[in-house]
Amino acid sequence: MTQWGTPENSFPANVRVAYVESLASPDHAHAICEEYRAAATVDREHDRADLAAGRRIACPVLALWSAEGGLGSWYEDEGGPLALWRQWSDDVRGHPVQGGHFFPEELPEQTAEELARFFAHG
Repeated sequence: MTQWGTPENSFPANVRVAYVESLASPDHAHAICEEYRAAATVDREHDRADLAAGRRIACPVLALWSAEGGLGSWYEDEGGPLALWRQWSDDVRGHPVQGGHFFPEELPEQTAEELARFFAHG
């Protein structure tokens, strides 16, 4: 978990144990792999069908991602994460957060403030 840019002390010991136990379970590992597989296959098919049908998200969208992760650079050619979400909604807001993969655990107050601001002005 520390290899994803989030300091080890971001997690209380009991939360870290729960993550490690879940990831050690073959069934949980299989479910995570299935979720990634779906994202690369059937989810893309569904996305293409939704876009072709003109389906869009009607409510405001908040996208936050780790500034220390790859999302900002992986989707640079597409205009970044916000541009991707704007394919789906006219009201997209967000930015990278200065934290690792588990930024909500690492920066809970900042994450809560971002959510409160979004929902207050949604």
